[in-house]
Amino acid sequence: MRQVFGFHQFRPNQEEIVRALIGQRDVFAVMPTGGGKSLCYQLPACLLSGTCVVISPLISLMKDQVDAAGENGLRAEYLNSSLGHSQQAGVLDALAVGELDLLYVAPERFVRGDFLSALKATRVCLFAIDEAHCISQWGHDFRPDYLSLSKIVPEFSGVSVAAFTATATHKVQQDIIARLGLRKPLTIRASFDRPNLFLQVEPKDDLNTQIFGFLRKHPSESGIIYRTTRNDVEATAEFLARKGVLVRPYHAGMPDQDRKANQDAFNRDEINVIVATIAFGMGIDKSNVRFVLHGDLPKNMEGYYQEIGRAGRDGEPAHCLLYFSYGDTSTIRYFIRQMENESQRADAQRKLAEIANYAGSSKCRRRQILAYFGETYDKANCGTCDICA
Repeated sequence: MRQVFGFHQFRPNQEEIVRALIGQRDVFAVMPTGGGKSLCYQLPACLLSGTCVVISPLISLMKDQVDAAGENGLRAEYLNSSLGHSQQAGVLDALAVGELDLLYVAPERFVRGDFLSALKATRVCLFAIDEAHCISQWGHDFRPDYLSLSKIVPEFSGVSVAAFTATATHKVQQDIIARLGLRKPLTIRASFDRPNLFLQVEPKDDLNTQIFGFLRKHPSESGIIYRTTRNDVEATAEFLARKGVLVRPYHAGMPDQDRKANQDAFNRDEINVIVATIAFGMGIDKSNVRFVLHGDLPKNMEGYYQEIGRAGRDGEPAHCLLYFSYGDTSTIRYFIRQMENESQRADAQRKLAEIANYAGSSKCRRRQILAYFGETYDKANCGTCDICA
């Protein structure tokens, strides 16, 4: 581990996961964002014979992940729709002759019979599934493409599977394990507590003015501002730019190259602030984010927790501020009513009520978040939320 990755010791839960995977046991792990999950599958990939197949929805980040693995001396490639036919053929040839330690693929690749045949024709030592909550219809970010991953255990019965997520209630955890068919997995639930994050809720009034007021108190700090709609993203970014803030927008309606350019500018500290929809953030590896602001109520606690988890990954203090208006719940309810599945609609209503109760409550914010994820907070006063401070 020291020789390849430059680490002198394991972080919490890493050694237990690595030992389980080397011993060919399935693993389900809820680990905080920035908790070091990549080592959990990359180290076994070094030690086991064969290729570790990493499944991730983050096509835009695969090249960065491959480059980072290559810097550690691992033979890594990715296979997705951004590659031309000849490039994809080259990756599959390298896979066939056993020249890959790591292969990053998107989940939709498992719908294709030719890809499954290619995997069966080589030696796969491990499947690592990132953002595993996407397979659960009870999770906050269900993606139908993930359902094809239920083929892995029946098709590759002798290969261990590791499923990772940063956010899963016990109900979602059970659903993920069942849908993937994990076999008596080692189950790891790291603490959801992020003590360096200051949690605050403030009534929403003149939102853009409020946001600018916050930024004036935090000059030159790096941060993310979440808005619900693309129009709101553009409006807030334009307002702040007129005030002299180094800011750019990010949403799925932008051209890919513009979106990537804005994300790269943020990662390289060329701008201080990015205003974004929830399309921004999954897989972001930037440690010095000092604040995350929500200009609108998130749809559920899981999404909120994942988004604030992008702040303070370096362990230094960071500020998480939610601007709340009960009017936001009406907007979200409108979208929930458009859902066709009755049970999913009811679940979304319940989750909305829980995040609204959190925002409108006078109870410790930290205690509420941890209770939602089934964790008990023992201290009488956390000291790092607007209620307790």
